[in-house]
Amino acid sequence: MKSAPKYVLVTGSSGLIGSEAVTFFDAMGFRVTGVDNNMRGDFFGPKGDTTSNRHRLLASCANFEHVTLDIRDRAGVRSLFADAKFDIIIHAAAQPSHDLAAKRVFDDFEVNAMGTLNLLESCRTLRPNAVFIHVSTNKVYGDAPNRLPLTEFSTRYDFAHPSLVRGINESLTIDQNTHSLFGVSKASGDLLAQEYGRYFGLKTGVFRGGCLTGPQHAGVELHGFLNYLVKCAIEEKPYTIFGYKGKQVRDQIHCHDVINAFWHFAQNPRPGEVYNLGGGKHNAASVIECIDYIHRQTGNRPTLSYDPTNRIGDHICYYTDMSKFHAHYPTWQLRHSLPAIIDEMIAKSKMHELIA
Repeated sequence: MKSAPKYVLVTGSSGLIGSEAVTFFDAMGFRVTGVDNNMRGDFFGPKGDTTSNRHRLLASCANFEHVTLDIRDRAGVRSLFADAKFDIIIHAAAQPSHDLAAKRVFDDFEVNAMGTLNLLESCRTLRPNAVFIHVSTNKVYGDAPNRLPLTEFSTRYDFAHPSLVRGINESLTIDQNTHSLFGVSKASGDLLAQEYGRYFGLKTGVFRGGCLTGPQHAGVELHGFLNYLVKCAIEEKPYTIFGYKGKQVRDQIHCHDVINAFWHFAQNPRPGEVYNLGGGKHNAASVIECIDYIHRQTGNRPTLSYDPTNRIGDHICYYTDMSKFHAHYPTWQLRHSLPAIIDEMIAKSKMHELIA
């Protein structure tokens, strides 16, 4: 007799990571409850609206149920946990923008910190055996990566010290540096998730993502750099480079690789553990390198402008050393290269342009 399907809760289920988690676990036969109130549309306007993702999931996923709920609603969150026996929680809901956090300080902190606390406490008291995966960010490191020795090349910055040949690992300090208010609110949620694992023994895992991306990303100027850049290039629309001559480097990881990492953790959780999560050096490129690649593939470029003022807390060079996660979960593999990620985005952007 087949065992009953497991229950998965995904917060931010209409966003990039959330929607990929819904699709991933639905395909495995899990029953999936998605929580999303389309606050991204409120944060970023019509371009950030995720309603189409919700409709796509409802139409394509046989085991998916959508719940409109604000995770700041403590009573609502508790009621959700009381009514369902979740085995895995993927907490992907967030206010994700540096710039917006400074303009909407209470919304930012209440979503990223208090919303996380509401979920953790409901999990602890009502589903203490569940696995809780918290989608954190490398912005918890603030501008500490900018203090590392760097070498400037013609198209990018890179780390100068041999110890950083694989990138940044989890030993980098999060203390005594400038984070942006977004970095602070996310660090608060990050530390809460760690503590619920270490203090209460909850099966929490914290994943400090860099540029998590994919073709369904609702990229906007303030968040979702690569997807937004591809759209601006295909449509030859304005794109502003903020600081560092466009040589700032990011590593990209496809959302499917992200969720697969979560699944590996969920099968053998390590309570309170922290992992950096990204595409690593092989999936790292600067802004201008990405622009040049898109141009080679399409013949199109965005209309570029340059603002020499970098965003507060922005990293000059960041790519991820995932040695720790590989050591703990050696069967996980990164399957999407950076060129493949960009090519997938180009194809989807061109399809949307044709439809429009």
